[in-house]
Amino acid sequence: MPPLIMEPFRIKAVEPIHLTTYEEREQALKAAGYNVFLLNSDDVIIDLLTDSGTGAMSARQWAAMIEGDEAYAGSRSFLRFRDVVEDLTGYRHIIPTHQGRAAERILFTNLLQPGDVVLNNIHFDTTRANIEYVGAEARDLVIAEGRVPSIRHPFKGNIDLYQLDRTLTEEGERVALVMVTVTNNSGGGQPVSLENIAAAAEIAHRHGKLFFIDACRFAENAWFIHERETSQRGRDPKSIAQEMFRLADGCTFSAKKDGLANIGGFLALNDDKLAEKCRNLLILTEGFPTYGGLAGYDLAAIAQGLEEVVQESYLRYRINSVARLAERLTEGGIPIVEPPGGHAVYIDAAALLPQIPSNEFPGLALVNALYLLGGIRTSEIGTLMFGDAAKMDLVRLAIPRRLYTDAHLAYVAETAYAAASLAHSLTGYRIVKAPPVLRHFSATFEPLQRVGQAPRLSRV
Repeated sequence: MPPLIMEPFRIKAVEPIHLTTYEEREQALKAAGYNVFLLNSDDVIIDLLTDSGTGAMSARQWAAMIEGDEAYAGSRSFLRFRDVVEDLTGYRHIIPTHQGRAAERILFTNLLQPGDVVLNNIHFDTTRANIEYVGAEARDLVIAEGRVPSIRHPFKGNIDLYQLDRTLTEEGERVALVMVTVTNNSGGGQPVSLENIAAAAEIAHRHGKLFFIDACRFAENAWFIHERETSQRGRDPKSIAQEMFRLADGCTFSAKKDGLANIGGFLALNDDKLAEKCRNLLILTEGFPTYGGLAGYDLAAIAQGLEEVVQESYLRYRINSVARLAERLTEGGIPIVEPPGGHAVYIDAAALLPQIPSNEFPGLALVNALYLLGGIRTSEIGTLMFGDAAKMDLVRLAIPRRLYTDAHLAYVAETAYAAASLAHSLTGYRIVKAPPVLRHFSATFEPLQRVGQAPRLSRV
């Protein structure tokens, strides 16, 4: 197991956790239509549904918020936000948005036409939905190793450079944009090497295409480059991140991840005409270009968070805490995506529950078992989320930043052990009601067979 890394912070405030019983969770899950997205947070003991906007902010972030300037236009908070993002990314145009998916929508609305294609290692759910909403196609080109959970590869998030060049050669007139998601969330939180980013950018530019980065977890990706890419050892994470951004023409960013904030994001780019179009749409739907749907104190929190997230002490603690949870799970015989990523551990639900076919949602079955047994809320990343485009059925244990201690994560592992011991008795689900897009957020389900009451964990 990776060595215990002491949290590089002190805890100044605590929030009590309501410890529910098995019967309470059983009632809550049934009332939520067996969809953990529809649970009340008070019914959850450890919430690993997402790492997006769920972390704890630092004392300096809270202090920056107190000083936030709420002027409608040209606030001090925006100016600091702009300066920090410019220093990090090097882009000329910094456009704040209320979160990452708003940045995606604004970019794709202005850049894409029906029938266009966007190439990526693997698009995440909202990215894919925003592309498809305007009638374009989101196509995934991750390397072959990125599709096999059990294979260990240092950069399983890499885009397949051969397929990228081939696709641009054969279908270049349809391709409007090339992207790389760092880290690759849908593929297990896997990093992309700096060498791969540089090569992808060169291929895209050689074919006359814009190259963008989906940069939600850029700092964690920079840490993996620092640790695993031989030519980059000895470099600090910030300088690696700066080079990543400067290889691209722009980026979309959710500050709810590696911005260490509870809300916010931005679209950043160099193209003057495209930026003008994006700002016009921003004004229509988000707000004036110097606040973009955010309060001044949000911009202040993001600016401070972007400075903290590239600190080596934080990143070492962050990545090693996730690795320790992964090691605990594998010691218990639970199959995961190897090697573990930076923000989450992904359990291979298809391997753990081979008796449940993909169209009966093995990931959902495991998600609900983890909740019933220990009050752990997680998310399915597979057939339910991506439909026919899914290549794996995973359950993501996303770790909020600076929120849970090593003891909390040990409890998560014990809950997973209990679920694995009952794996043979778990059954699939069918959809009762679902919207036409992003169905995993609000669909309701029923078990294909009545799920019997599972043993309680002794500590709950």
